[in-house]
Amino acid sequence: MRYVCSICGFVYDEDKEQVPFDSLPDTWKCPLCGAPKSAFEPEKVPEAVPAAAPAPVIDADMKQLNAGQLAALFSNLARGCEKQYKPEEAALFAELASYYTSVTPAPESASLEELSALFKEDINDRYPAVKAIAQQEGDRGTQRVCVWGEKVTRMLSSLADRYLKEGEDMLRDTEVWVCTVCGFVYIGKNPPELCPVCKVPDWKFEKVEGRKNA
Repeated sequence: MRYVCSICGFVYDEDKEQVPFDSLPDTWKCPLCGAPKSAFEPEKVPEAVPAAAPAPVIDADMKQLNAGQLAALFSNLARGCEKQYKPEEAALFAELASYYTSVTPAPESASLEELSALFKEDINDRYPAVKAIAQQEGDRGTQRVCVWGEKVTRMLSSLADRYLKEGEDMLRDTEVWVCTVCGFVYIGKNPPELCPVCKVPDWKFEKVEGRKNA
């Protein structure tokens, strides 16, 4: 039987490990993100799709996404697949994200002040609205996405406000690191041992290259 970490998606395979999951001590932790044993759940077997499944119903308030929104969507799907150890699907979504990024027109305005205002709108308005709907519908996946997304957005908002006050001095003699799984941004000489948001190890961080050093 296989058990899946509800935090990072790590799979404990009893056949491979040769140790029943129930026999592991209560102090055992996920080897990838450090989550406790209680965070693991039995792997669910996907239900068979009916041969004549009804056509999906499209909500009237749905809108067509533009190229930039599709790029962001596929990028997040690629990260989600990587998180679930599905490299082939991750590569396909990443290819789609790369294409839509290449055809996305440059924004007419991209000032840091406007970006900071958008972060605050997400934190104060959009995330609470989405979380309320997800909780009402019992959608645990969306609730988890909101938890990660809000934490990352709060950090980005904080960094934007700090940069508006300090300018390039904020980046003097330091590096900028981005978690490739959840998008968390870290300022420091070295990346954190574990991502503060999604708890992946430091090798999942990439250093932002090509920026100007003060």
